[in-house]
Amino acid sequence: MTSHPGELAALATAIFWTITALSFEHASKRVGSLAVNMIRLVLAFFLLGILSFFIRGSFLPLDATPFAWFWLGLSGIVGLVLGDYFLFKSYPLITSRVAMLVMTLVPPMTALIGWGLLGEKMTPLHLFGMFLTVGGIFLAIFSRPGSGKKIRLNYSLKGLLFALIGAAGQAGGLVLSKYGMRDYNAFAASHIRIIIAVAGYALIILLLGKGKLIRKALKDAPSMRTIALGSFFGPFLGISFSLLAVKYTHTGIAATIMAIVPILIIPPSVMLFKQKFSWLEIAGAMISVAGVALMFL
Repeated sequence: MTSHPGELAALATAIFWTITALSFEHASKRVGSLAVNMIRLVLAFFLLGILSFFIRGSFLPLDATPFAWFWLGLSGIVGLVLGDYFLFKSYPLITSRVAMLVMTLVPPMTALIGWGLLGEKMTPLHLFGMFLTVGGIFLAIFSRPGSGKKIRLNYSLKGLLFALIGAAGQAGGLVLSKYGMRDYNAFAASHIRIIIAVAGYALIILLLGKGKLIRKALKDAPSMRTIALGSFFGPFLGISFSLLAVKYTHTGIAATIMAIVPILIIPPSVMLFKQKFSWLEIAGAMISVAGVALMFL
């Protein structure tokens, strides 16, 4: 990574997130989204703790202020608990490929929330980018079966709503993270989010009496392999390389490259899961990604 280190890091991040989505789709179908979320966050907790120990000299983010703990913790609840729980629940219903397409709404949602809460500016080009993003998603998930017939929804409405809630949670979590992190170390900030999210999932599991789901998942070797794979490439490598990307290139360029997951995920979805797709879905994915790109110009 010598000539374009930031761009290459962003491309690697998109590849890592593609692997993560496919891995967690497989595991969620076998053991459920609640177990997958809890286990992958625990694994990410240890991976980030080890990384933090070597780069900061401390396994835990004990140097964070109460302000950082509160807002980063809140972002963990909104993004990692609420957002990811519903995102993972959408995987068995609409596939990770379609869920990742819906997740292209995260940048425009983030911009809207940032405009409302943080006073960040939005230009007409940003608004047009939002229109393209939504239009691309509409094109991909709806179809007209034939002449004289009504437009129909191609995928589970429940699954799409779950993915939409997941996107809203991710967007809210990003804005809260930016507000809470400020000048604090990004790796340690991510660690705080994960610590609070683990506590949140533990409380949910306790209140719902779902401990047996975790035990079942831990005994399911294929699920544990895919959860471990997704945890390594997602919360660990994905976060690390996304930080490298924004360090060595413009944030807009990095975010645009990282938004190509809906396109990258099509070939492995077809090869691994034998999923069928139409040219309208491909066109919709490309239009949606183009809309995201405009958000950062």
